[in-house]
Amino acid sequence: MKRRLALAVATAAALTSLVGCGALDKALDCVQTADAIATSVDKLQQAVSNASNDPTQLNEALNDISTELGNLKDTTDNADLSKAVDDLTKGVDSVRTAVNNGDTTPDIKPISDAATEIGKVCTPG
Repeated sequence: MKRRLALAVATAAALTSLVGCGALDKALDCVQTADAIATSVDKLQQAVSNASNDPTQLNEALNDISTELGNLKDTTDNADLSKAVDDLTKGVDSVRTAVNNGDTTPDIKPISDAATEIGKVCTPG
């Protein structure tokens, strides 16, 4: 997934430099944000599989994802992206609640699935 995102970032960056179009800027922002979310989800997966199961690491990764979600909210009016953002927001809220209730190995599959969907929507072609 990261290789595809990197290619999309490079393509969007090249197009943006050729044509200073706001739509292309938004597309580039979407791709970059999707890549940052994927990185944060990887960090969350590592924190969940960490032997120490440190809630601080889990919350840090969740905060990173939440920050990036804020960057996507106004990126586009794409219905698929809006649904994926909503799904990811719900997943983050659910995992955060589980962690705050003492669960150090929460199910993060809904977060991973929504992050993958955001990557698909934001990546051209």
